[in-house]
Amino acid sequence: MLKPVLLILHQENSSPGRVGHALAQLGYPLDIRRPRFDDPLPETMDDHAGAVIFGGPQSANDNEDFLKREIDWIAVPLRDKKPYLGICLGAQMMAKQLGARVDPHPEGHAECGYYPIRPTPAGRTISADWPDHVYQWHREGFGLPDGGELLAEGDAFSIQAFRYGTGYALQFHPEVTHAMMYRWLVRGAHRLELPGTRQRADHIADRAVHDYAARNWLAAFMDHWIGGKPLQQAG
Repeated sequence: MLKPVLLILHQENSSPGRVGHALAQLGYPLDIRRPRFDDPLPETMDDHAGAVIFGGPQSANDNEDFLKREIDWIAVPLRDKKPYLGICLGAQMMAKQLGARVDPHPEGHAECGYYPIRPTPAGRTISADWPDHVYQWHREGFGLPDGGELLAEGDAFSIQAFRYGTGYALQFHPEVTHAMMYRWLVRGAHRLELPGTRQRADHIADRAVHDYAARNWLAAFMDHWIGGKPLQQAG
């Protein structure tokens, strides 16, 4: 039997979305924990196949004890050479753990909605089929840590994905389902007032255009991430 994948969420009703679906389809049990609500984190990765830290409304620069514990804990999967994936806040935590900056855009811009993304040559060695637009929901970005390999770039926030050892950091949200997007549009509507964000109608219209490519890329990426398999290349 496959070992479970540890999934770390930051709100009481958060969901692992398509990442959870992809892992379950590959046969991995899901060990969902919420350190914010006092769930413990393992001292080693001996009992887990990998770990994912998802996003949330917090900042990696906040002073809450659970965030500091999570940032410190990211050293465990990297040390044990087990797959780690950070998404949005989880990516910013990984960058911070590795000594890189995490900070707001200098002009106060945020990204909420679909935005273009450009894989680097290193990113194209992982996949030739990156989506050209991805779903974003953030107002902070991160630098590239020493030893990190840049995989994808953006416009307002230049670093969109990097790899470090067995760890991957994604600024964007490939896990978001249709239902999750609508929930965020309601509960996070105030974020759409920030400069640079897309308005509600744009989120809905752009999803119809860009979601198919993003969904297919995620399924292949997760298989690569957890199993070390090469991604399907464009023919």
